Amino acid sequence: MTPTFGLIIIGDEIMSGKRQDKHMPKVIELMTQRGLSLTWAEYVGDSPERITATLQRAFASADVVFSCGGIGATPDDHTRQCAGKALGVPLVLHPEAKLLIHERMQDTAREQGVAYEPDRPDNVHRLNMGVFPQTAAIIRNPYNKIPGFSCRGVGGGAVHFVPGFPVMAWPMIESILDAQYSAHFRQNAYVEKSVVIFGAMEATLTPLMEAIEAAHPGVKVFSLPSVDHPQWGRHIELGVKGEPVDAERAYADLRQGLKPFSLEYGPELVR
Repeated sequence: MTPTFGLIIIGDEIMSGKRQDKHMPKVIELMTQRGLSLTWAEYVGDSPERITATLQRAFASADVVFSCGGIGATPDDHTRQCAGKALGVPLVLHPEAKLLIHERMQDTAREQGVAYEPDRPDNVHRLNMGVFPQTAAIIRNPYNKIPGFSCRGVGGGAVHFVPGFPVMAWPMIESILDAQYSAHFRQNAYVEKSVVIFGAMEATLTPLMEAIEAAHPGVKVFSLPSVDHPQWGRHIELGVKGEPVDAERAYADLRQGLKPFSLEYGPELVR
């Protein structure tokens, strides 16, 4: 079975509005390209208690979860510690992460034209970025070699931890999808088909929507109302989404069911 995919985005800067989240649209894009879909997402500020509780739920599930942010080594980065607490395992310096961080420090010294000093206090502190839960596997970072990490949960799923920086996070998420979940990729696995309707109310259409879902298991019916669309003004986009063959049948029944309402229609949309 295709796993359920979730996304956790961590950071006070998102919750305060200092930065706008870019991860969810990109993760949806990466998954859609592979015939997968994102089922849920959760935003969490830099509260260790809330991060731990969120991760405990993720680890208890069978879901595949990507967690973005908070894996650095500054005082406001809590994700690594919270992951260990949620799993009930100690944090340790991952040996491969240690080597990669040393490589990065050597690269930086070479770029700056200075001597590499591994025992310098700031370089020793950088090794904290490789301190992960004892059961973790690393995720390679093609941008600067500082790795993320993955942990398996008691529910059978996994949480994959990547930095908050999109330039690092997105290639790392993409590599995890391709390396670990390619067996679930499907081409043309999902379609949305809808029609724009003018002059209708959702409450009037609800019984028809419920009847279509009941008659077509696995297909979802959706209704997206708008009061100020720049092109269509006040309208409802009514449609179905699911497997292409099933969605096509459900959409045909939906259009047939709309006939008694004598409505005014706009364009049909296929995604």
